[in-house]
Amino acid sequence: MAMNSYRSFAVLLCAAALSSCEKNAVQELVGTEPAARIKFFNFGVGAPGVNFYAGDVKMTAITSATETESTTGTAYGGVGSGGLYSSLAAGQYTLSGRIAATVDKDLPISTTTTTLDDGKFYSFYQSGIYNATTKNVDSFIVEDPLIPNIDYTVAYVRFVHAISNANPMTLYATDTVTKVVTAIGEAVAYKGAGTFTAVPNGVYNLTTRYVGATTNAISRTGVSFVAGRVYTIGARGDITVTSTTATNRPFLDNTLNR
Repeated sequence: MAMNSYRSFAVLLCAAALSSCEKNAVQELVGTEPAARIKFFNFGVGAPGVNFYAGDVKMTAITSATETESTTGTAYGGVGSGGLYSSLAAGQYTLSGRIAATVDKDLPISTTTTTLDDGKFYSFYQSGIYNATTKNVDSFIVEDPLIPNIDYTVAYVRFVHAISNANPMTLYATDTVTKVVTAIGEAVAYKGAGTFTAVPNGVYNLTTRYVGATTNAISRTGVSFVAGRVYTIGARGDITVTSTTATNRPFLDNTLNR
């Protein structure tokens, strides 16, 4: 997809990054200003709410009803800036999640150093299980590649694996009407991202399976994929939890990329 087909938000750091929006809102980009784009996920089980930083620049925060910064930050299972991409000049950065609460305010609990390139899109994940003693949690970054020659009659879906105690898994999407099962790429290991796979417009039941397994590791029903859109299904949680309602249960998160 050509870059000039998107419309850009130019005031990310002073407005969009400090607002709370609907999670699956679509970021539209315009203009030719060279920049990298990145979004931030807190998928670290048990991790406190954080604000995300690139170097010493705060990229996400939440305003409260009193128009001051909330001490909640982006909570577990959430995505910063309402799921919008943040804009950064290309270059090398140390990305981090820092505690938003008053206690241990701004303490980094996750860090990843990486180089961001002009015109590319990325996602940064806090992942795995938070260590409350060391106050540390895993993190990683993946590229969200643009899809050349996008077909607007289908949706595109990929799988990101953010569960530290789960083996490599393959994501499967079963059309609830036709019952056709589509493997969404190949098996993906922890901290990995699969390729985008085209699926027809429709409602799907999602499952993941370990390599060679005949039973499901994680399931989610009734997920809609709309033609012309691009989605990431992210696995988060603790794979050992069997409760169907616990916050830290294994879960398949659906986020709209474009």
